[in-house]
Amino acid sequence: MRKPHTGGVRKAAPGRFVLGTAVIAVPLLLALLGPLCAGEPGPRTVSFTHGDGHWLGTDFVGRDVWQQVLHGGRPVVVTALAATALAYLVALPVGLAAALTHRRWLEELLMRPLDVLLAVPSLLLILLAATVFAPGATGLALLVALVNVPDAARLVRAAGTEAAARPAVEALRMQGETWWRIGVGYVGRSMLRTLAADAGTRLTGVLYLVATAAFLGVGVAPDAADWAVMVDRNRTGLFVQPWAVVVPALLIVALTTGTNLLFDAALAGGRGRGPARPATTGAVRTAPAASEVRT
Repeated sequence: MRKPHTGGVRKAAPGRFVLGTAVIAVPLLLALLGPLCAGEPGPRTVSFTHGDGHWLGTDFVGRDVWQQVLHGGRPVVVTALAATALAYLVALPVGLAAALTHRRWLEELLMRPLDVLLAVPSLLLILLAATVFAPGATGLALLVALVNVPDAARLVRAAGTEAAARPAVEALRMQGETWWRIGVGYVGRSMLRTLAADAGTRLTGVLYLVATAAFLGVGVAPDAADWAVMVDRNRTGLFVQPWAVVVPALLIVALTTGTNLLFDAALAGGRGRGPARPATTGAVRTAPAASEVRT
């Protein structure tokens, strides 16, 4: 029997992992350690100038761009990570409950309100909420998490329904296993690859949504040290002092691209280990045939 060729997948995963780590390292380190290394802000000077000790020039109000870059990454990263975690914290139990229940009314009760939220565009819902109250960083994280719950819950429900239809789940029910053992121990573990693929894409979408909201002035002050705000406020001087726009924009792009590369590398590594399973399945399938022949 020929063994399936998996060398290409196994070799591709480490290379993609190294590339993703290299791409994401700079913006992540700047976001996490930048405020610790920034020091005290210097005096403001003329807007959109170069030199005079300013590595990347000055911004639209004469502040040092490098100082703003060091301070501006943490709000974007922390808000995006918090929003993604909160979205899954709600979507996972709701989606699993809808997938595992045998009560149609309970499934409808859990999923239909989410369909209403899903019908409203994410950015529009955030802007509508911003007209009612002024959300800070915490409020922005909650709003972004809210708009991500419906499709995340539907994905969990779809993946959980497929896993819950397997004979192993019925066998666990007949053995009297608890809902936690069935839902988390078996169905939840069966969805890990699907959730990992979705997490990379969702985190990227959340980063762009947080950056867009900040770009529009939602959740941050107009002159806050934030990469998205820097792009918005300094775009008027793009052709005079481009670094004030180009550097934060590139950092946002590197953060999202590196995130996707790391998740792709993790999934590719899982595929490299996967082909060993069919041999076991084949042995199980041929065993009854051999017993029937002997009979």
